[in-house]
Amino acid sequence: MPESKKIHIIAICGTGMAALAGLLKKAGHQVTGSDTQIYPPMSTLLESAGIPCKIGYDPAHIDPNTDLVIIGNAVGKTNPEVVATLERKLPYLSMPAALGEFFLKGKQSLVVAGTHGKTTTSSLLAWGLTSAGLDPGMMIGGWVKNFNSNHRLGGGNFFVVEGDEYDTAFFDKGPKFLHYQPHHAILTSIEFDHGDIYPDLDAIKQAFRKFVVLLPSDGLLVTAAGDRAIREVVKGAACRIESYGIDEAADWQADRIQMARDLLSFDVFYHQKKMGTIRSPLVGRHNLKNTLAVIALLHRAGVPWEKIAEGILQFQGVKRRQEIVGEVRDILIIDDFAHHPTAIAETLAALRLRYPSRRLWAVFEPRSATSRRNVFQKEFVAAFTAADQIILADVFAPEKIPSENRLNPEQIVSDLVALGKNALFLSTPDQIISELEQKLKPGDLVCIMSSGGFGGIHQKLISRLAS
Repeated sequence: MPESKKIHIIAICGTGMAALAGLLKKAGHQVTGSDTQIYPPMSTLLESAGIPCKIGYDPAHIDPNTDLVIIGNAVGKTNPEVVATLERKLPYLSMPAALGEFFLKGKQSLVVAGTHGKTTTSSLLAWGLTSAGLDPGMMIGGWVKNFNSNHRLGGGNFFVVEGDEYDTAFFDKGPKFLHYQPHHAILTSIEFDHGDIYPDLDAIKQAFRKFVVLLPSDGLLVTAAGDRAIREVVKGAACRIESYGIDEAADWQADRIQMARDLLSFDVFYHQKKMGTIRSPLVGRHNLKNTLAVIALLHRAGVPWEKIAEGILQFQGVKRRQEIVGEVRDILIIDDFAHHPTAIAETLAALRLRYPSRRLWAVFEPRSATSRRNVFQKEFVAAFTAADQIILADVFAPEKIPSENRLNPEQIVSDLVALGKNALFLSTPDQIISELEQKLKPGDLVCIMSSGGFGGIHQKLISRLAS
């Protein structure tokens, strides 16, 4: 057991920060933290782990005997605790650097990167390894139902990390995933995103180029077939590359795809040789591809086919990914994290496949840094066409985006109406709830999509319908 350190974490309530705090505590370190708001589920995680958290930022929160400060990317150099850390000359690290330093050395790091599908794919990979008895560690940016957690210390040789391309800290503007020491990796997709820190798609591709060259020559990079940006990015990789997808050119391919009793069933082929049949609770084309990618890495890790199939069947999913949060009078309420046009389109297509007889409502709040900008103004129109009824809320915190760069949800609604779609712009959650309360009928499905809390709309709607 390494020497116990006294560690303070600034901005501890982010998903990744709280997961790191839990890992450090389980590894035997003394951990404290602070944040402006402390709320579930991260507050519950920290409380159950016995990690004391202070509300607000104050130099007094940092014990004089602190060995290390971990600084989240949510705070800048003028933060009072950051100022105190620098003035006292305390050692400090970013969250990704700390994960690499404390947990990835001596392990085979399995990193899942890409614009879409990282959370579900990394969660399924961690569960597949766990159910096969390989006892991996993990740190994931979502709440994995099989573990009832977003982190796992693990005693085995593998450590699964969700590899985010967002920047690391105010003192390190490079992507987080450059710290994750990948031995094997999955690359799901590359599209423009994070419009607050990346000027264009070329800048994003450059970040991924830096990532793929980190893989060693004996590593495996599993990539989505047919993605032009991925083809460009992986040219510098020194490791073996295997592709996955539905088309025949992919190394890992799915065929005979069908729905059977709420499960997605498909045959898996590796280099045109049939490996077996998979039954998965994850529905939709995007999830099928995510599952193929995981199968490829589990196969590389030596997991027998029977164990691979069993683990996938037992996977319970991730909170906020097509998650049923309520059912009232045969009206299904689903919560989903989708905020990019591609993710929205795939989510709605998956729900249409799983619930073909239900009237599908899409309710969307533009909340992420990219979705609040007008870079996808036209793409959002196409993304919503799979829904029967569409409601768009106003842009979250519009004052933070210059008007000339801001998404115009009212124009999206106008464009959808011009295409013959039933679409409405209702600026607030309360207005949306009132509209839904009047219009919803038994058999309807409401998919509420936001990268944030959306004013608690899910539970408010469930309560209103129930009453």
